[in-house]
Amino acid sequence: MSLSQMKVFNKYIMPATIETLAQMIEKFNASSNNAIRLTTDGFTGDFLQESFFASIHAAQRRVDRYASNGTPTVTDLTQLQHNSVKVAGGFGPIRFEPSQLTWLEKPTAEGIEVASRNFAEAMMQDQLNTAIAALVAAVSNQSEATNDVSASAGLTYGSINDAHAKFGDQSGNIVADVMTGQLYHKFIGQNLTNTAQLFRAGNVTVIDVLGKAIIVTDAPALYEADYDTDLDAQKILGLVEGAAVVHDGSDIISNVETTNGKDRIESTMQVDYTFGLGLKGYAWDTANGGKSPTDAELATGSNWDKVATNIKHTAGVIAIGDASQ
Repeated sequence: MSLSQMKVFNKYIMPATIETLAQMIEKFNASSNNAIRLTTDGFTGDFLQESFFASIHAAQRRVDRYASNGTPTVTDLTQLQHNSVKVAGGFGPIRFEPSQLTWLEKPTAEGIEVASRNFAEAMMQDQLNTAIAALVAAVSNQSEATNDVSASAGLTYGSINDAHAKFGDQSGNIVADVMTGQLYHKFIGQNLTNTAQLFRAGNVTVIDVLGKAIIVTDAPALYEADYDTDLDAQKILGLVEGAAVVHDGSDIISNVETTNGKDRIESTMQVDYTFGLGLKGYAWDTANGGKSPTDAELATGSNWDKVATNIKHTAGVIAIGDASQ
């Protein structure tokens, strides 16, 4: 690939990727009720650390206006810290022969659209899978947010409802459920039968899981660890608005190198990118989780410390069960 072709790649493809990603983010956020919010807002450094004050509900007390004026217990105002972490990813090296990509010499609108869309889709998939893995890890690490019926029952409307009930009077804050395609069609099947007439609009039965939006994705984290031997063990996340926030997916660096020494000239392309990730009510443990975490570290529940004093003020709930029942 000539120097002019490398300039073309960086001048046209990567900027188009950033623009395409921004458009996809806008559509996704609107469709998912902002449960997993993708943003173009970045932050400097390895962590985004934000301080906030703990709830003062514990300091509330009843007062007897006619009793002696005693001395109540003092409650210290506590400042807590919410941490988001920066995640690094990349593509390649991807090897190709420049002679096969001569269209890059004078890029067409179609060529740019195809290349940028593929990059944007791959990056967005990474962001979503990473956010879901972190949410599954953090939420399932809290027993008060987990409805695990995998030992005895399946994933049904009832098990999702019991998971939502973990939020008590704040269950209305759950705006979306995240599930696999298999479970999505299982609930469609229940709605088509719909003997209980729970979800009906006129003469049309529609897919509606307890009035929440549905994010359908076969993200690996929605399957139990023993998925290879137990194909039915799955998870459903019930998320509040802003349960996960992905920061700045436009931090992209690309490079193309060309080498000689073979019958035909070869080039390799490599792309580096980063994005930040934060979970509502949880702080990334900067000591245990560390900087630039791996997938395994991000999917470790103990690396996400619950900083919200009440589980109702966190990202959401999770139901775990047998998808076949």
